[in-house]
Amino acid sequence: MRDTRALLGYGINSVAIMSNDPVLYEEDSFENMQKVARDFEFPFPYLLDETQQVARAYGAVCTPDFFGYNGELELQYRGRLDASRKETAPKDVRRDLYEAMVQVAETGRGPADQIPSMGCSIKWREAASA
Repeated sequence: MRDTRALLGYGINSVAIMSNDPVLYEEDSFENMQKVARDFEFPFPYLLDETQQVARAYGAVCTPDFFGYNGELELQYRGRLDASRKETAPKDVRRDLYEAMVQVAETGRGPADQIPSMGCSIKWREAASA
């Protein structure tokens, strides 16, 4: 949340899109998404990709998977948030996504070196995975 709030100062908005199948994974239900967004006071829209078409269109492979665009809607960053894994990273860890998006705001271009996102695989619907 810290980074999304800070990026607002650069004119950068954020959105989160949940693409997991909530039928097989109840913890990813729309009701639970609303609760999580309230509890953590998300400063951005948290959307449900009910058909999973958004994830497929973007080529998302894991959660979370970050995509950063410039003012011309050209992809400039596809990488990780930071060095954290399942546990929260230390406060002084390099903020990969934040730093990349500040660079995009200032230059229109993302960094040449980007470290891919790592996370859990997207929980695809049975019929969609075939």
